[in-house]
Amino acid sequence: MSSLFSHVLGFPRIGNNRELKIATEKYWQGKISQDELLKVGKQIRESNWNLQKSKGIDLIPSNDFSFYDQILDACALFGAVPERFGWKGGEVDLHTYFAMGRGIQEKEADSLGNEKVFALEMLKWFDTNYHYMVPEFTKETSFSLSNSKIFDQFLEAKSLGIVTKPVLVGPLTFLLLGKTKQEQFDKLEELLPKLIPVYIQVIEKLSELGAQWIQLDEPYLIMDLTPKQKELYATTYDTISRSAREKGLKVLLATYFDDLGENLQLASLLPVEAVHLDLVRGKADVPSIIESFKTNDKIVSLGLVNGRNIWKIQFEKASSILKTIVDALGPTRVWVAPSCSLVHSPITLQGENKLDAELKSVLSFATEKLDEVIALKNSILSSEDKFAQDNAAIWKNFLAHPALNRKEVHDRISKLSEVDFHRRSKFDTRRKAQIQSLNLPAFPTTTIGSLPQTTEVRNARLKLKKGELTEELYDQFIQEKTKEGIRFQEEIGIDVLVTGEFERNDMVEYFGSKLEGFAFTEKAWVQSFGSRYVKPPIIWGDVVRTEAMTTKENIYAQSLTSKPVKGMLTGPVTILQWSFVREDQTRELTSTQIALAIRDEVKDLVNTGSKIVQVDEPAYREGLPVKKSRWEDYLRWASKSFRLSTSGEADEIQIHTHMCYAEFSDIIDSIIALDADVISFESSRSQMKLLGVFANPIHSYPNEIGPGVFDIHSPKVPSQGEMESLLREACKVIKADQVWVNPDCGLKTRSWVEVKQQLTNMVEAAKVLRNQNK
Repeated sequence: MSSLFSHVLGFPRIGNNRELKIATEKYWQGKISQDELLKVGKQIRESNWNLQKSKGIDLIPSNDFSFYDQILDACALFGAVPERFGWKGGEVDLHTYFAMGRGIQEKEADSLGNEKVFALEMLKWFDTNYHYMVPEFTKETSFSLSNSKIFDQFLEAKSLGIVTKPVLVGPLTFLLLGKTKQEQFDKLEELLPKLIPVYIQVIEKLSELGAQWIQLDEPYLIMDLTPKQKELYATTYDTISRSAREKGLKVLLATYFDDLGENLQLASLLPVEAVHLDLVRGKADVPSIIESFKTNDKIVSLGLVNGRNIWKIQFEKASSILKTIVDALGPTRVWVAPSCSLVHSPITLQGENKLDAELKSVLSFATEKLDEVIALKNSILSSEDKFAQDNAAIWKNFLAHPALNRKEVHDRISKLSEVDFHRRSKFDTRRKAQIQSLNLPAFPTTTIGSLPQTTEVRNARLKLKKGELTEELYDQFIQEKTKEGIRFQEEIGIDVLVTGEFERNDMVEYFGSKLEGFAFTEKAWVQSFGSRYVKPPIIWGDVVRTEAMTTKENIYAQSLTSKPVKGMLTGPVTILQWSFVREDQTRELTSTQIALAIRDEVKDLVNTGSKIVQVDEPAYREGLPVKKSRWEDYLRWASKSFRLSTSGEADEIQIHTHMCYAEFSDIIDSIIALDADVISFESSRSQMKLLGVFANPIHSYPNEIGPGVFDIHSPKVPSQGEMESLLREACKVIKADQVWVNPDCGLKTRSWVEVKQQLTNMVEAAKVLRNQNK
């Protein structure tokens, strides 16, 4: 390699038209064979490889394709299969692989004569909106080479004339992101000695097949490491790299999602041939990078094209960084790449025909990002600067767009004072007013918001979108479903009702479609997990609410009952987290704009009769930066955004919020600072253990709490007795008069048959607790 090199860390595997999702789900349903599924995967891989080759990418990845998840792929490769999946050794086949990802459901288990088996746990992949399957380890866990995918895909690309760079999660990240089962133990100390030999086997086999490079992903290197972990990084890569060198295979160590901080020196000293750095998400500390690498001969891969957002590169800034490092280290020691795998980006702008032209001019999806990588490379190899000039002109024009510079929005924010971020009275005072206004029983029952969305409901929405159903007829249909939902809730005795949200498709998209400053794509899907893909909105301008978004449905629902009907809104932090967000201003400022829009909606709901308003923040914890040193600032503005959206109403108005299953212990002070009158969260799977965080004497959550009493992710209908037991457990931890009774989450994805039984048992359980706690 005599000059600057380009490469990619990974490419989207879902197919331009979601071919992978369609084929995978057909396979699960038994509608296509395994061979047909494998054929679709092969077609997607070949298309991806040929696209990257046609764009001029020098080093193209393989093994970045996955039928479900790359960490699950590693579990299959290393034979890290928990006992409950019945694997007896040998090749981890597709059935076992999908069982680990999805579990074995009752219907499938019955047909195979097996028992129902729960899947591996899912967690967020660092601070992205992608979920990985969490490996499970015991002290007895052993590893063996148990799947050939990494080798098969290398050979597949080689048959097309492309010598790829196989991609594999590194051993320390793989172990550190896993969970111990049965007993706590040091995963690295116990399992690394057993895992490293299998990595060496992989290296030896790839070398035999003709590979020249292997990419080992170690994103955990961006985290705060203990001295022992740092030592193990050094010794592990000394062993792996020595074996690779003996076999003529070079190692690229890839880090991403933040800068390395104090671990930069460690990474620069690891005995690998190349290190990849993310210069987009973290601090691009160019002097430190040069200083750390100038005394060795390592290649430095610079992640200068944002792999996680959808905006076109600001070329002048990126090329300046690139030129500075190339001047210091020389072109043979510098590679250029996206910041991380492009799996977090939609595939292509082609087919996006409804976007505003000026907005589209500054967008870049995975395919377009390949062009940006090549343009950066060419900026070093050639004096031609037309790409840079065009890029600068496009951005200058876009940033002057009136939608990004709405004076009324910025003026309103500038006039905010501390009083706007706090309720008028402390909780004790508010609670007295709410008790008098609402007159609810002890252990009040409610749901989290959505009721089941049947095929009939989804089809009606689709017909409206296609113009096959008029707005008037659609509204009549939604009112009929709302009436059915209200009648059902009244019949079984729920205390605080919901509209059912039958008109809503997605809790973020629904609100984004009613706010200015948002845009929506036609095909910009990204993988969330498995076959679950999402199409996030784009927040591109100043956020403005021009009219009420939910009051019509609430007014109608409230007209059908004398019981309170909750207003249901998505919170500002969650809307921010689950969107592609503009980068010309801070996330704090954008969140504040959204908060003001939600604040106005809360006011309209209250003015039209709502006494209870729920502002959901399921993504509140997800927004935490990966480095703890940055948590304080995020939690400061995130909690302020929530309070801004909810603090404008009188004491008798009860504010609820909902959060999904998460580790709350390290952010409990911030949750208390939200000052919601009632918080509900997922807790049934933990058997109410999560409540311990809220009862800790050091923090002691003072307001009311709705711990979920049944798991909405499961079709299982817990008995009334099981729910009573959970509520008794809750009362051991918090005061009985703090407890609300509700499901873990919304019921949108469940069937009415399940939900009617679940909610009926829930209400009856609450009645028993009421009588026992008089």
